Amino acid sequence: MATKSYQNQAELLLKEYLLDDSFIPCTSIIFGIFASKMVYDLTKLFSAGYFKSYSNLTKFQRIEWNNRSISTFHAIFITAISLYLVFSSNLFSDHPAGPVTFRSSSLSTFALGASVGYFIADIGMIIWFYPSLGGVEYVIHHLLSMITVAYAMLTGEGQLYTFMVLISETTTPAINLRWYLDTAGMKKSRAYLINGIVIFFAWLVARILLFIYLFYQIYLYYDQLKQMNVFGFVLALTVPVVLSIMNLMWFWKIIRGLKKTLAKRH
Repeated sequence: MATKSYQNQAELLLKEYLLDDSFIPCTSIIFGIFASKMVYDLTKLFSAGYFKSYSNLTKFQRIEWNNRSISTFHAIFITAISLYLVFSSNLFSDHPAGPVTFRSSSLSTFALGASVGYFIADIGMIIWFYPSLGGVEYVIHHLLSMITVAYAMLTGEGQLYTFMVLISETTTPAINLRWYLDTAGMKKSRAYLINGIVIFFAWLVARILLFIYLFYQIYLYYDQLKQMNVFGFVLALTVPVVLSIMNLMWFWKIIRGLKKTLAKRH
């Protein structure tokens, strides 16, 4: 009897809060997973044929080399769509179309689903090869991101804030390039120095200043934010705070690394 009651409550929750059409979420998640697998395999084939240093890498270095191509591909994809939806489209603009916290579209839902598929594939690899592809902070970051993105995709709530957070992925290609340069033995090259400077400014804009703007948007639409489901409301308030703390910690490491590199140059 108790089991039946819990089942009815779960079904009611799904009907009340989740999207009626599950085709786009399911299709986009599958797309994200298979796209990640395809990028991994293509990187493996391309690198083996065109990069001599690839064959000299250890097994785990080759795995990380291929894995970072997935995160680079995802970062370019989701950053482009996020910038368009947040700053160029009319989806979240100031017009009388209801609370901004409840706005979504087929494109925004598909993009979030593809991102969920990527996070599923990537966190699976991180856990499987732990800690070779990242420590606890990467697991926490990916779990928080995946839960937040999945919630926004399934419910249509808080997608504006989710896409603003995802814009911070714009720093990922430069971070991955730094690892590639280091692994290829180019740590003393001019490209490595320029890459460090690019990371500093990209991180400052996309993960520090942008998050300040995000908190301003949360303050601006706080009355609409309170209309969200309790779980979504908590996610919208806590996840940006946690990610901001992690971003500040990583930014401090970036500053120290850049100062050390510049000191060696002089």
